[in-house]
Amino acid sequence: MALDLSGIAARMDRLYEFDREPVTPDKFKRGVLFASVFAGEHVAATEFVIGAFFVLHGLKAIDMVFGLLLGNLLAVLSWTFLCAPIATSTRLTLYWYLRKIAGSGVTLIYNLANAFLYCILAGAMISVSATAVGLAFGLKVPQLNDVFPGSPLWVLICLGLGLLFTLLAILGFEKLSRFAGVASPWIFLCFIAGALVTLPKLGLRPDFSNFWEVATAKIWNGIATAGQQQFGFWHVVFFAWFCNLAMHVGLSDMALFRYAKKWTYGFYSAFGMYSGHFLAWLCSGIMVAAIGREMHPGKMAFEALGLAGAVAVMLAGWTTANPTLYRAGLALQTVTGWPRWKITLVAGLVTSVLSCFPLFFMKLLDYVAIYGLVLMPIGAVVFAEHWIFPKLSIPRYQAETGKQVFNWKVLLVWAGSLIFAFALPLHLYFRWLPGYLFALAFYLVLNLGARRSPAKKAPA
Repeated sequence: MALDLSGIAARMDRLYEFDREPVTPDKFKRGVLFASVFAGEHVAATEFVIGAFFVLHGLKAIDMVFGLLLGNLLAVLSWTFLCAPIATSTRLTLYWYLRKIAGSGVTLIYNLANAFLYCILAGAMISVSATAVGLAFGLKVPQLNDVFPGSPLWVLICLGLGLLFTLLAILGFEKLSRFAGVASPWIFLCFIAGALVTLPKLGLRPDFSNFWEVATAKIWNGIATAGQQQFGFWHVVFFAWFCNLAMHVGLSDMALFRYAKKWTYGFYSAFGMYSGHFLAWLCSGIMVAAIGREMHPGKMAFEALGLAGAVAVMLAGWTTANPTLYRAGLALQTVTGWPRWKITLVAGLVTSVLSCFPLFFMKLLDYVAIYGLVLMPIGAVVFAEHWIFPKLSIPRYQAETGKQVFNWKVLLVWAGSLIFAFALPLHLYFRWLPGYLFALAFYLVLNLGARRSPAKKAPA
């Protein structure tokens, strides 16, 4: 029987996700779905890598714990007070809202950059999953400084996992949340169980009486691995805050929160931050210390939990890559006009190829810093346009009303803010905040000349 490709395409086209218009009230989602999406995305493959890298960077235990408590709180507040209110006010994705502000030309440039950066991030998560699958084949995992794939088997595993992960991303928001709701609790339990099983190997007594001694002497002992920079308290605070900078301050998670009944659903991000970016990071640090500080997520989990641990790493990569590919598809859909499922498939194929290069997950900490910095100025522009312009009587959506393809002010702020941020004599992790404030002030200054006089102010 011949395969009905046209019928499959028609069914895919019906997977409508309000790609170009506001979400209607009948499609708003319950809070529990946001809790599961955040938990699924942030109790994930990145946690096996980031928590382990903090150990390799020689953090002290007290800096790790209190730095994560503060940094994750700042991240939750950023989702709640920056991203969610704009999303529930407009009910649009960032990509379509930006067209009104910056014009279709600027939006095209932004969406291409955004989608490509998302593909790299999703590719890194596929690579992490590949370290677990490769255990079954005796695969040698790339080393810390490797850039290119080391074997054909590594390439085959990455490509296979990439295609598998893409399939679920095509199905949309609700399917993603359901998958995350099933997978993330089990993955979280594997993080906790892996740490508990591993601690006795590091010398923990059954009554936990020497836990802090083990933590400070054998895990977060303040000694950096050769070739890794020494980190301290503020590195942890700023990394925990900005590692999702593009999503909250950069406003990309408008794509998720446009489905929220109210802006306070931003607080559901805490389910991801404190289960993933706190407990899971601590647990992965414990596990990497037990295998001699070797960056091998699959081996870390397998040594602790056997096959269940390896499966947890594989699924963790899946739950991270899925929503990332979903966002990439939305960004590219704006550029191409294709149905979201088609462009998500293309993004998935690109991501699968990128996943073959170990550079991206071995340099994950620096990558997410650069990724957030590149997209951060657009978040400042949209925030100013949405909240500050009305208070200063500056007309909004000048690109839309003036039928501009390129809003040169947005381009100037974007380029100028990046030059400013990258020129700062600060550690990479500390540059985004002054860069964001610079972008906000610069955009306001450029637009003050367009203020309406009180007599001409349009009615609310």
